[in-house]
Amino acid sequence: MKNRFDLIIFDWDGTLVDSIDWIVQCIQRAAAHYGCPVPEPQAARDIIGLSIEKAIETLFPVADEETRAKLAAHYSQNFFSKQISPDDLFPGVSDMLRQFRRQGYRLAVATGKKASGLAKAIEATGLADLFCTTRCSDQTASKPNPLMIDQIVAELGVDKQRTLMVGDSVHDLQMALNAQVVAVGVTCGAHSESTLQQFRPLCCLSYPTELLDII
Repeated sequence: MKNRFDLIIFDWDGTLVDSIDWIVQCIQRAAAHYGCPVPEPQAARDIIGLSIEKAIETLFPVADEETRAKLAAHYSQNFFSKQISPDDLFPGVSDMLRQFRRQGYRLAVATGKKASGLAKAIEATGLADLFCTTRCSDQTASKPNPLMIDQIVAELGVDKQRTLMVGDSVHDLQMALNAQVVAVGVTCGAHSESTLQQFRPLCCLSYPTELLDII
């Protein structure tokens, strides 16, 4: 796969950042706070990657609009109560991204986070100088709609056949399928290899840093 790609698009939570358990805890706390059924851990993992609005709607389908808004607000307040730092990146991620940039790859992020949250996270993890562009759920359509990838590719002027999507969830890989770009799954986040393989990734890796060995 050497020299096959020009652009690598990464998901954020669960792909570059070890945040899945914290997201699950924050979702469960929000549910408990408002007397809603507390999702099982895997049910909470299954919505990671979606916009917070779609995630709450999926997890709490019988909740009314006001309760969903309160759940989303409580989740966000809890999630951002924890200060993110470079230590929250999976080991070796910063060095990997810097090596890719030195090798001439263009890097981007496509995430279910909101733009303000991603900007803070990128700055706090020391990665602000590495990404050519980003797309967030409040800027475009939520995963698995392909619009995030379509917009990134169009903005950077890169051929889809030279684009790679890297993600840890079914929403990432389904988005890649919908956008007709190649994907690599990582199993350090929301979903297992057996689950990710259903979406026909090029391969599944334990951690994103293993990309250095194959591209």
